[in-house]
Amino acid sequence: MTEPVQINRTGKIALVPARYGPGLVGGAEIVMAEMAEGLAARGWDVEIITTCALDHFTWRNELPAGFAVESGMPVRRFPVMNENLHERAELEAQILRGNRLTIQQQQRWINGGMRSPELYHHILDHADEYRALIFTPYPFWVTFAGSQVAPERSVLWTCLHDEPYAYLDVFDPVFSGVAGLLFQSGPEHDLAHRIQPRLAPHAVVGCGVGVPVKYDPDGFRERYGIEGRFLLYAGRREGAKGWEQLLDAFEAANAAVELPFSLVTMGRGPVKPPAAIADRVVDLGFLPDVDRDNAFAAADAYLQPSRYEAFSRTIMEAWLAGTPVIANRASDVVAWHCERSGAGLTYDDTYEFEQCLDFLAGNSETASEMAASGRQYVLDNYQWPDVLDRVEARLSEWTR
Repeated sequence: MTEPVQINRTGKIALVPARYGPGLVGGAEIVMAEMAEGLAARGWDVEIITTCALDHFTWRNELPAGFAVESGMPVRRFPVMNENLHERAELEAQILRGNRLTIQQQQRWINGGMRSPELYHHILDHADEYRALIFTPYPFWVTFAGSQVAPERSVLWTCLHDEPYAYLDVFDPVFSGVAGLLFQSGPEHDLAHRIQPRLAPHAVVGCGVGVPVKYDPDGFRERYGIEGRFLLYAGRREGAKGWEQLLDAFEAANAAVELPFSLVTMGRGPVKPPAAIADRVVDLGFLPDVDRDNAFAAADAYLQPSRYEAFSRTIMEAWLAGTPVIANRASDVVAWHCERSGAGLTYDDTYEFEQCLDFLAGNSETASEMAASGRQYVLDNYQWPDVLDRVEARLSEWTR
């Protein structure tokens, strides 16, 4: 029987996301904020090291540099430089096409675009003041550069996806040479082993998801003028999240079958629905947390078209609200959650997506019963107290 790890909460912990602040759309950044608050509440000396940027497209400096206390959390912000964009874009296009780049080209890619030299130099000058620095996500320059200043003190909340970036040689030292890697799911862990045979110490710790006290789906409908049955998409409207493919699939499904659903979306980014379904797509923009939760409860189903997921908080939020999930099976992580919970339908192509919607249209009670097992799955596996227990154990094991 393994002896329990003695938790040692001495020493300062820095969480280092590239972005931090209210109103962000991005699972890694939201998790870092919630983890920081949870660790601080347990007695850890926690601070945030981040940039002045909020938008991961423009990386524009929007918040003042320097030290401040934000919502009770000590935060150090540093300005961003965003240059060499043309060269970076050309190299990124080659990466996404699967072309093999030299290590020099990879280094020019990672060092092009968004950088924060002042943040890097802060870590360089003060690394020995921190017991641990927790970085996320792996492909950002802040993680790549910052984690290598004091790798023996660096821990990664990896957010690893099966994507071309993950296979670049430039990330080998990030995955193999730090103090530890924290994974959110079994498939993420398995992918890391396929990519890097010499992984740093690592553990699957899961991810915490807050449980709303109550839901008000009817109030949500009234406030936002939502009538009839609808499907929900939440998050960034961009290609990497499968938004355009979702619109195309929804258009094809409506052309093939008479469906009763509109498509409601909340989050950031352009919507741009095809003309044939423009009157059935409702954009609510960025919503307050309470109305975000209510939107999940009001929907007939939550749609997850992304194939690049390390955990997928949004499907957990849907299940907590008693709403079934329809998801892209190309995401090993999401398919894994759906299979384990029994609370989601998955599709491989447009035809199967259409079949999922057709089933939902005629079997709403069965779908609701299916979603109930999803709520229990989240409660059993992904509550912050349990996740923080596992994170603390690994920090106590890997850092001193």
